[in-house]
Amino acid sequence: MTRAVLVTGGGGVGKTTLSAAMAVTAARNGVRSLVVTVDPARRLADALGADSIGAEPTPHPTEKNLWAAMIDAGASWAGVVRNYADPSVADRLVDNPFFAAASNHFPASQSFAAAEEATRLVEARAWELVVIDTPPAVGGIDFLTAPAQMTDLVGGRLLRWLTGGRLPGRRFFFDRTARPVLRIGDQVLGASLLEGVAEFLMDLRTTYDGVAHRSKEIESQMRKAATIVVSTADPTPIREAVRFFRELPEIASRPKAVVFNRTLPTDWIGARPGRVRVELAENLSRWGREAQRQQDLIGEFAGRYRTDLTKIPWRPEPPTDIDGLAGLMESADGFDLMSLCLVGGDPHTPARS
Repeated sequence: MTRAVLVTGGGGVGKTTLSAAMAVTAARNGVRSLVVTVDPARRLADALGADSIGAEPTPHPTEKNLWAAMIDAGASWAGVVRNYADPSVADRLVDNPFFAAASNHFPASQSFAAAEEATRLVEARAWELVVIDTPPAVGGIDFLTAPAQMTDLVGGRLLRWLTGGRLPGRRFFFDRTARPVLRIGDQVLGASLLEGVAEFLMDLRTTYDGVAHRSKEIESQMRKAATIVVSTADPTPIREAVRFFRELPEIASRPKAVVFNRTLPTDWIGARPGRVRVELAENLSRWGREAQRQQDLIGEFAGRYRTDLTKIPWRPEPPTDIDGLAGLMESADGFDLMSLCLVGGDPHTPARS
């Protein structure tokens, strides 16, 4: 059994660090764990203290049950085409200049490639736990909606109209009738633009059956995965967290829990300083009011969306080594996140007091 955990949320809230921390803690509990990031930044490598992380899972040098990987969505998209198109068509598609434009500028293509690669790692069953650090905010939504969008792209009404139905001899008809006309148009434009576009669309259409089938498999895995939303008690991350509760149930499972990262200590609320300078006393009072604001907002969020919560205390610097990552999970207060990660665990295991 392989359990997948999707870690979602806005940018800059500590998703990648938390993903690494969950995988490290599970590994230290004897669970073969893989942490995967779709974020091209070096945050995962930095968090794990690794020199580099590649597309293929790499074992950690000191943690025997821990692996890490970073998905290259651009390279994966080429792999998707080679998987679902005839070899001769796949080579022609990848070499077509419009392929590069589509893979770079059509967001769903990269998101589909990333979701397909993450699904492949889950289906490999080489690990008991796969923690997937999804792209920030809208990218996280795109990551989950991409399979349906890709099916629409390669099998949609517009593409069917441009390329015709899946009739025998369609390619022959195109070569004998449409291509000569397009070449005349290209002579007027002074480039092989129209013919290249038509060739690209015809080849892209041939991937429909494979992409549609694979999309259903990806969506099935995403619905089985446990989703965790990471936020801070700041307005923008909160708005992004709300989006996942509003939009995610339509495409995947409802979030299992919300992690409020960098929360201030509740004992700062109403704290009364001793004999100190007025400036220091006022500073402590401001931080106490901020801690109260965070506490009220978190309570309101929990009540409105009826979700389990975990709070991770604010610290001056994020963890920079394996022990620091493990300590991050130990400091979590509230819903027991590790019950989602430990294979066979009950997601409603009572939290630590």
